[in-house]
Amino acid sequence: MATLTRQDMISALERLGQLAVADGYTLQLIVVGGAAMVLGYNARLSTRDIDALFLPPPAARVVRVWAQIIAREYGWTDDWLNDAAKGYLIGVSTGPVVLSAPGIEVYQPATEQLLAMKLCAWRDDVDIADAERLLTDLAPGSNRLEVWQRVVPYLLPGRELKAQYAFEDLWESVYGDA
Repeated sequence: MATLTRQDMISALERLGQLAVADGYTLQLIVVGGAAMVLGYNARLSTRDIDALFLPPPAARVVRVWAQIIAREYGWTDDWLNDAAKGYLIGVSTGPVVLSAPGIEVYQPATEQLLAMKLCAWRDDVDIADAERLLTDLAPGSNRLEVWQRVVPYLLPGRELKAQYAFEDLWESVYGDA
């Protein structure tokens, strides 16, 4: 599977909701990474997978079974929906709902938490572009220190310095020395 477009994600998540309803559940997910950027910000056209935190009930193993059903139906790999990014979440903030359908509610974390995750990862041009978009949403009328202090609670332990350097570079590229 190359990429998931916004419409691919919506269709699959709605199908996930149908499977949840059939088993008597309403599923709640918090999407992060590329899926949050596509669904919540329209910042990109696609992503490779949907990284999400599955909020119980049901258990994560039940969600994985539903995801495998959808993978077979759509011809996708089994990991199109995964919770691998949960190791990058420090606490769980709840931002806006990005999708609501029968059997499913999909949220994104607060913008500060998404930015912290991008700064801690800081792997490539995609992370940098995503972080720039998030920073411009957070910063209107704020100064560098105010924004940084809002991001700090979500930084991954051991990656604080990397994130701080990334933030400083990002701020300067977007706002100059202001």
